[in-house]
Amino acid sequence: MRHGILTGLSGAGQWRRAIAPVLVAMGISMGAVSLGVDVAYGQNAAGFDRWVRDFWPTAKANGITAATYNAAFAGARFDPSVIRRATNQPEFVKPIWSYLDGAASASRIKNGRKMKAKYADLLRRLELRFGVDQHILLAIWGMESAYGAIFKNKKLIKPTIQSLAMLGYADRKRSKFGKTQLLAALKILQNGDVSPSQMMGSWAGAMGHTQFIPTTYLATAVDFTGDGRRDIWNSVADALASSANLLAKAGWQSGKTWGYEVQLPRAFAFELANGKSTKSLADWQRLGVMRVQGKAFPRPSDQAQLILPAGYKGPAFLILKNFAMIKRYNNATSYALGVGHLADRIRGGGAFAQSWPRSDKVLTRSERKDVQRLLNRAGYDTGGVDGRLGSKSKAAIRHWQKRHGLVPDGFASGALLQALRTR
Repeated sequence: MRHGILTGLSGAGQWRRAIAPVLVAMGISMGAVSLGVDVAYGQNAAGFDRWVRDFWPTAKANGITAATYNAAFAGARFDPSVIRRATNQPEFVKPIWSYLDGAASASRIKNGRKMKAKYADLLRRLELRFGVDQHILLAIWGMESAYGAIFKNKKLIKPTIQSLAMLGYADRKRSKFGKTQLLAALKILQNGDVSPSQMMGSWAGAMGHTQFIPTTYLATAVDFTGDGRRDIWNSVADALASSANLLAKAGWQSGKTWGYEVQLPRAFAFELANGKSTKSLADWQRLGVMRVQGKAFPRPSDQAQLILPAGYKGPAFLILKNFAMIKRYNNATSYALGVGHLADRIRGGGAFAQSWPRSDKVLTRSERKDVQRLLNRAGYDTGGVDGRLGSKSKAAIRHWQKRHGLVPDGFASGALLQALRTR
């Protein structure tokens, strides 16, 4: 981005000024039409520069000074790699067992235990203040930035302002997200928590050791060191404290775990493994659900749901409320399971007792769409055909499986797709 960001006026800027009074009279905000205008800028450096200049009135209206804005964008450049990462994700979906192999790899466990020893006093103080298990904090740190090692990889780390501006400028699906997070990032800079050159993160704008997006940072980041800055980029204490504060505010239950690996009886009502049916651990035990390796549940009255991340052929888990709290960080079952398992391994626990069905075919997104199309054709409601198998799709799968004499685990396997195609 060249100097003089706030000088000059593009055609799109003129259009905004001309149409704004009409929109206001209609009760429509400029934000409601901004996406259509942004497309007119073109996918090039000149278009990006114009977009940045035209975004200034929005930033100003949100309390950002010209000095902050100019400093933030002084080094920003058109970066098509951000859009490639955002819009050209590979069709292949990593199997959950491969994901968890990486999440709790030998090196990540080893380094997590090293960090536990190195930051023992800090972790103890964080537990006392926030009530969040220190092993969960270590696991989040390990999952998000490999305990800070990610900052050494220049290919993975990008200037946050540049990335968010690119999303706001050129990514249709993430335009609103990019603009909202960009405004929050500018506020962080204006508050003086970090300099523009140090505000680095992922292509999607997640920042620091524990990868906070800017709005989450503004809501939950803390200055644990007391130096007047919430520095999640350079201060491990601030980063881990901020994660602990996020989990505590979400409702983390102190002294309790995320869940347990369990074994199911042969004759089991797999419809209950839907991640929603809530029962006490004692009630699950009465149904024949036992903790692996004969271990007892320490608090039988705790409420839990049963999940089968790889279907009935893979490990089963009873998840507690803290599992949902981990998902506040990343709303994916695989992520929460990865954090929970890595935390257990850092603590000294072992690998999963049950094997994953590693030989099973993992469906691509197009194949998952086929599953939804075939179920819809059979009269079921999957909530759309998007390749994302949410609660409606899984419920439809269970009903179809039960109707055709299959184990109703709700899991979309290669065998399920084949059965749908032939029946």
